Amino acid sequence: MTTPAIRPACRADITAITAIYADAVQHGTASWELEPPGEAEMLRRYETILAGGYPYLVAERDGEVLGYAYAGAYRPRPAYRATVENSIYIAPTAQGLGIGGLLLDALMKACTERGFRQMIAVIGDGTGASVGSRRLHEKAGFRLIGVAEKVGFKHGRWLDQMLMQKELGEGDRAPPGL
Repeated sequence: MTTPAIRPACRADITAITAIYADAVQHGTASWELEPPGEAEMLRRYETILAGGYPYLVAERDGEVLGYAYAGAYRPRPAYRATVENSIYIAPTAQGLGIGGLLLDALMKACTERGFRQMIAVIGDGTGASVGSRRLHEKAGFRLIGVAEKVGFKHGRWLDQMLMQKELGEGDRAPPGL
């Protein structure tokens, strides 16, 4: 099996991105939305990410989008401008093949090149259904910085939310250039 190409997402990818996200919303705990948004809303979100100067990537093999990842603002206040939050979603048929790691590595590189200094992963249910996300981030060098217990309710049960963090580039050794 060939390694998927990691490339910037484009508008033509929105249909596949919408389907991947819909599965995550309906069957998983990575997203805490309860109803999957349609293509128009996913396109609006994609355009908002790009307009903010953040990277939005897809993993593609043989013309099929297998997963996607993007970074966005961690918080809206300007003092947080050098910190991003990541999101990574993999198609159900492509999970466990290392695609999440490829996307995360490329996303960290793209964020570092843009001058971002910290990346936060907000992981829903990091001890249950989303344990794969926790392992992915640990493998990439993220460290656990906190757990908010029983703060979400989805699929008939209470969910914890984990925060993991990784320093990018110069980290806190110099003021941000953003």
